[in-house]
Amino acid sequence: MIEFERSPAFADWLDSMKDTNGKARIIARIRGAEHGNMGDCEFVGSAVYEMRVHYGPGYRMYFTRKGDVIYLLLLGGDKSTQKRDIKRAIRMAQSIGNEE
Repeated sequence: MIEFERSPAFADWLDSMKDTNGKARIIARIRGAEHGNMGDCEFVGSAVYEMRVHYGPGYRMYFTRKGDVIYLLLLGGDKSTQKRDIKRAIRMAQSIGNEE
């Protein structure tokens, strides 16, 4: 089983979501990934991957590896903030020493 940890930025983003259906889908998506079903994910650079949820505004979650079976959820956003979020996630991964 894969383990996902949440950064404070990711936890704040998820906790502040007003879209309860979107939040439930995001949590279900993470649970699926924990069981090996990574689904729609794409490498975006510097050891950062984007996990997409095709619902609402197009939610995105950015994560990096933190060992063999542990992933760190860096932050979340949606299609409208995608470019800014990718840059921020890459900076976060670099600050914890995850660079490719």
